[in-house]
Amino acid sequence: MILTELLNKAAKLFPEKKAIRCGEEIFSYGEFARRINGLAGALKGLGIGKDDRIAILLPNCHVFLESYYAAACLGAVSVPLNFRLSPREISYILADSEAKILIADPQFAGPVEAVRKGEKPGLQVVWTGKGPRPAPADLIYEEVLAAFPASEELVSPARPEDTAQIYYTSGTTGQPKGVMLSHKNVYIHALGTIAELNLADRDVWVHAAPLFHLADAWATWAVTWVGGTHVIVREFNPQKVLEIFEREKATITNLIPTMLNLMVNHPDVDKYDYSSLRVLLSGGAPIAPEVVRKIVTTFKCDYIQTYGMTETSPYLTLSLLKEHLKERLPEEQLRFKAKTGREFIAVELKVVNEKGEEVKNDEKEVGEIIVRGDTVTDGYWKLPEETAKAIRGGWLYTGDMAVIDAEGYVTIVDRKKDMILSGGENVYSTEVENVLYQHPAILECMVIGVPDEKWGEAVKGIVVLKPGMSAEAGEIILFCKERIAHYKAPKSVDFIDALPRTGSGKIQKKTLRDQYWIGYEKKVH
Repeated sequence: MILTELLNKAAKLFPEKKAIRCGEEIFSYGEFARRINGLAGALKGLGIGKDDRIAILLPNCHVFLESYYAAACLGAVSVPLNFRLSPREISYILADSEAKILIADPQFAGPVEAVRKGEKPGLQVVWTGKGPRPAPADLIYEEVLAAFPASEELVSPARPEDTAQIYYTSGTTGQPKGVMLSHKNVYIHALGTIAELNLADRDVWVHAAPLFHLADAWATWAVTWVGGTHVIVREFNPQKVLEIFEREKATITNLIPTMLNLMVNHPDVDKYDYSSLRVLLSGGAPIAPEVVRKIVTTFKCDYIQTYGMTETSPYLTLSLLKEHLKERLPEEQLRFKAKTGREFIAVELKVVNEKGEEVKNDEKEVGEIIVRGDTVTDGYWKLPEETAKAIRGGWLYTGDMAVIDAEGYVTIVDRKKDMILSGGENVYSTEVENVLYQHPAILECMVIGVPDEKWGEAVKGIVVLKPGMSAEAGEIILFCKERIAHYKAPKSVDFIDALPRTGSGKIQKKTLRDQYWIGYEKKVH
């Protein structure tokens, strides 16, 4: 099976059903399929063939979904770009991926022109929207579709093992790496989510997280396969998403924890009707149990914590409750929902110590999560040495440190590189952050290790306060000491207006942490 078959099935079974709502535009599955077939024909006419790379630089838009499927129709490879990257970073990815064409939104004309003045002077660009062409050879997306109307259905030359997508990692530790995902990786993951989340044609999925990121993009395939409806939000705004939940009768979505935190703390959160929601998923970063509590209380629907990686398509765990756990008291159920989760149906997962032995299922012994399965990448684009470092003996080493309980539910305690070593004791930043989130004045926070002559590293809290609220560092430190061991509590607290984020919305620790380590050699754990 290849990815085009997912769309073919939806178009066959649900030709008149609403497939996409994007702003004022609405397309049925029949129309969606015809547009994709036309786009694929147009790209073929422009010389795009099997294994060629098609770069995509767009905000959330129906063109994103059409481009993903059109690339699959040609056996080509889609390369979604984080539009928050600098022109230099975008240029690097375009050059590294050897993209033959770029589908871009006019709002990114500046970065695209900067790229064309650098490493990609002859880059072929297809612009969405309306407006003048920045270069004579540029094309306009809707004009291209009109010039190449869909005729007979294209037969894709792709095979299941062929690369379908290359997602570039955020590059916070160096140059971005291109993660290759095959048709098989992607459709097996989609099938797994359909089984795990009971996806069906009744579902209305809200694309509010970035479609260039797999926290949301996986739904492109799974929701289409079952004939569900895609509602696309151009850019995240907490109040706008709350309104869309009510207006579009949304049933399910996956949001970044920072997005959910902003939504549950929004002053108008209680003004809307969320009765259509059946489940909210959180993924892309750890989430504090206190935020989970607010989500369940506010939206009154099921909540599932997810964990995954670009390298795994992405899901590795879901905090779905086993049937016998649903008989527990609500507070106990909430405790399991806030965990990272048990292994996803399509993967095999272990937590191992430095000797490669599985840790005890006691929620105390910490080890690294390793995984294998049909959703795991074969490696990084043009980086065999990096691939060999990450995949050893058939297992992908995630770099995430976790504990595991008797039920098989894991809880991530830290990234291996983020663990703080203070006075010979390991301090896991996630544990401290979970306590900070319980403080009534704190909106967002992160915990890092900073240089300290006595302890080697000292625990520092970096905090964003809720609007109109105040707190002092000493009060927050005492708050933590009352709830966790004193050596884990922050030695200092800094207050800032906003936490730095990656393009996908994750809190970016490295940016701030590096500022404290200028002139020091960071300890390697």
